[in-house]
Amino acid sequence: MTLEEKIAQLVRPTVESLGFELWGCEYIPAGKHSTLRLFIESDAGVTVDDCGRVSRQISALMDVEDPIASAYLLEVSSPGMDRLLFTPEQFKAYEGEMVQVRTSSPVMGRKRFKGVMSQVSEKDIVVEVDGEAYELAFDLIDKANLVPQF
Repeated sequence: MTLEEKIAQLVRPTVESLGFELWGCEYIPAGKHSTLRLFIESDAGVTVDDCGRVSRQISALMDVEDPIASAYLLEVSSPGMDRLLFTPEQFKAYEGEMVQVRTSSPVMGRKRFKGVMSQVSEKDIVVEVDGEAYELAFDLIDKANLVPQF
């Protein structure tokens, strides 16, 4: 289990008790400038006050549980229109949408893909870039997010 998965497991009950869904968790290590980002969602939307309320509760929980040994900045926000995708279920919900994906190792000679996510299975996604289909296994995906189309 990754640090982000452990943190998500730790904070999810608190987030849900406040009436929100934990969309995802992102930890960016950078020494004393590290950042922990929590993304929360609600059918009614997420306000700045909601983020502040969740942040205060999570901050208190993290101070007690202390899953991150070094200093970090806690950020709580909504996932936004360009939301990161964390779980296979989230990928499936946005099948057919434009995405941007970064992989940990090259797939067919590249690590960055921007195109339509045409298929989602239990183990991978297919992203079509300029007429070519790339099959990307979930375990190779470092980061994936939606690309809003206007």
